[in-house]
Amino acid sequence: MLQKLLNETELVGRHLEVIRIVLANQPIGIMKLSEILGIPSHRVRYSLKVLEQLGYIRASPSGAVATEKASELIGNLDEEIDSLIKILDSIRKKKSGEFHNI
Repeated sequence: MLQKLLNETELVGRHLEVIRIVLANQPIGIMKLSEILGIPSHRVRYSLKVLEQLGYIRASPSGAVATEKASELIGNLDEEIDSLIKILDSIRKKKSGEFHNI
């Protein structure tokens, strides 16, 4: 049941790594991103497509560049992750009879 959540979390982690690399090396192309991240270019291409659709990066003639939205996301990342950890921790601590309130 939790496998889908795990898979999505790993995918989001990859997208966040792409954003971090773009922010640090912009403009940057797919091949360079692939080399830095150590993942196949088709996965980088998919992440870039998703991130562009969400407004975190934009394509330029020289490669991907980050938007202000990407900077804000990375700037708030620790707080967002802390919120997720609190939710997951509360799920872990619930006793079996307490789930009827969810």
